[in-house]
Amino acid sequence: MNAEALVEVVLPGKVEPEGLQIRHGAVPTAGPGQVVIRMEATGVSFAEQQMRRGRYYDQPAFPFVPGYDLVGTVLATGEGVDPGLAGTRVAALVKVGGWASHVLVDAADVVPVPDGIGAAEAETLVVNGITAWQMLHRKARVRAGHTVVVHGANGGVGSVLVQLARAAGARVIGTASARHHDALRERGVVPVDYRGDDVAARIRALAPRGVDAVFDHVGGRGIVDSWRLLAPGGTLVSYGSAATRDAEGSKQWPVLKLLFRVWLWNALPNRRSACFFNVWAGRALARNRFRSRLRADLTQVFAAFQRGEVSAQIAARLPLTRAADALRLAESGTVAGKVVLNP
Repeated sequence: MNAEALVEVVLPGKVEPEGLQIRHGAVPTAGPGQVVIRMEATGVSFAEQQMRRGRYYDQPAFPFVPGYDLVGTVLATGEGVDPGLAGTRVAALVKVGGWASHVLVDAADVVPVPDGIGAAEAETLVVNGITAWQMLHRKARVRAGHTVVVHGANGGVGSVLVQLARAAGARVIGTASARHHDALRERGVVPVDYRGDDVAARIRALAPRGVDAVFDHVGGRGIVDSWRLLAPGGTLVSYGSAATRDAEGSKQWPVLKLLFRVWLWNALPNRRSACFFNVWAGRALARNRFRSRLRADLTQVFAAFQRGEVSAQIAARLPLTRAADALRLAESGTVAGKVVLNP
């Protein structure tokens, strides 16, 4: 292990992507119950775009190493961990810390990656796959014959969500800019240009009786349109506030406003429901339950990939030391799928 050195990307404060710093150090040592993962792929999520602006609602204090998830091989195991884990390819959801050549993780938080799935492919499916699977099957309980709306259908979560929804037998209406429409049609999605006039009216024309679920990562004022699209018995799943990414002021306020709106809608006798999805919900109160659910759901996503129901959309691959370029590319809105960082 001494021959290896740690390389990590540090977010020093509210900076442009070029302000990211590269730091070198010693490879961490696995403590009791921990493993050291030699990173093979990590990625740029929407969370990092918010974090560099200081806009992610529970990010740590600066400076820190970003990186929401990673895939790699277990290099070393700590006391109390099965030594047989060493050499195994695993995935981990970490929220921060993934943009590093070596990452220390609790052994209970790693999920084995099946043979035959490459590191970069698996990486596109970790946070995006878990989020999509849990929203679709645990929150909205979408099944065959349902009609659903996916906003940002070409994005990281959206692209996995539309494929899982199609695999479940649902009709999918997806919003995206016009350049992504052909790719969406190939997936069996009915595309709607979100940049045009009155998006909600055009969706209503496609589903006059309302829809069974709307998945909305945008938040802001448009969330009210999403709610109004629901048919009786329908579910709105809100999972972000992308509309406020570049806003100033409190980073908590947009989320609190969303939570209040969700609470209010659920209190009304209208036969519809709403929820705000947070992939980390329940972790603090019931960690073992959280871990087993995450492991089960990510395993389902990997199985869907192996069956060909979900593809891994890799927008670009860049070395870890070019994290600034990767972040800039992900923020440009010109790519479909996930920007992946390799060591």
